Amino acid sequence: MKYVGIDLHKQTIVLCVVNQERKVLERKRFLCAEPERIRGYFAEVGSFQAVIEATASYEWLVALLEPLAQRIVLAHPGKLRVIAESVNKSDKLDAQVLATFLAMDLIPPAYRPSPREREHRVLVRHRVGMRRQVSRLKIKIRRVLANYNADRRDLFTAAGSVYLKEVSATLSAADRFVLKQLQSGMDYAEKQLRQAQLRLRQFAKRAPAREQEARALLRSAPGVGEVVSEVVLAELGNVSRFRSAKKMCAYSGLAPARRESAGKGIDLGISKQGSSFLRWVMVQAAWQAIRVSLKWQAIYEETRKRRGNRKAIVAVARRLLAVLYTLLRTGEPYRYGVQEHRRGLKPRQRRCDQNGPRASWTA
Repeated sequence: MKYVGIDLHKQTIVLCVVNQERKVLERKRFLCAEPERIRGYFAEVGSFQAVIEATASYEWLVALLEPLAQRIVLAHPGKLRVIAESVNKSDKLDAQVLATFLAMDLIPPAYRPSPREREHRVLVRHRVGMRRQVSRLKIKIRRVLANYNADRRDLFTAAGSVYLKEVSATLSAADRFVLKQLQSGMDYAEKQLRQAQLRLRQFAKRAPAREQEARALLRSAPGVGEVVSEVVLAELGNVSRFRSAKKMCAYSGLAPARRESAGKGIDLGISKQGSSFLRWVMVQAAWQAIRVSLKWQAIYEETRKRRGNRKAIVAVARRLLAVLYTLLRTGEPYRYGVQEHRRGLKPRQRRCDQNGPRASWTA
């Protein structure tokens, strides 16, 4: 059996082949633009296993080598500290370390999403990106009007559109040009956002029963609507891969870090590892949850008195994510307490479940 360590880059791949005794047999370098050469080489290697770091562009190489290899292992980049912290770091050495660890069966594996999970993640992240693009353009439009003391809260309503046409006549020629460009860009971005939303809903309709059930379970929780549930499902993938809610919170980067030495410890901020999309949407869900639920508002207020606003909302987001994990693992929907809903907000919560939390759309 041969063991191949592959150091993958955007333009090239560097590989090292070792045997069971970890003796280097061969080193090679290929251009990524030469997939046929890469396939031809591995077709002649014989029986082999390969390891690739789970970088952003690994999927094409895994798909190329899967029919030829006995096993393909995705290595977790964050856990291969021996490579990241190496003093004499080079592509050749990185490939050799990967091959050596594979021969010793010491590779920390990374999760590989299924094809449907990858497609879901692409659509969800694209929609989030389009939402943020619309928000950025709106901020720029407000900035132009603010220079003339002409900004107003209802700027992006039907009445605001009429007002924009009237006020644009009072702007300088340069600002009028910029405003027109920004409005055109915003209109196009909003159109793309609507198309992305429609495509994602069509994708959700074709989901298997288990995925549909997971959506319903997530949306039963306070602060969780369409936007939050889609991001959580896309970013977490198969939730059964997490042994506990604590593990999942650590994966999301919402868990606080801690440093200990000589029996003394200090609490640090959250690790911010994992998906930034998941952290962002859980914070938005937390803000919505404390608006619609007395229980979550009490948790927030209690933490806020001790740790401040920012740490309190992150703590709520972490606890809410742990609740979502429990819902998905047990298959039981969220159960509201008798006094949990704030007076007058239960109908609003139903609208959130149907259309997504308002805060998630405007963030």
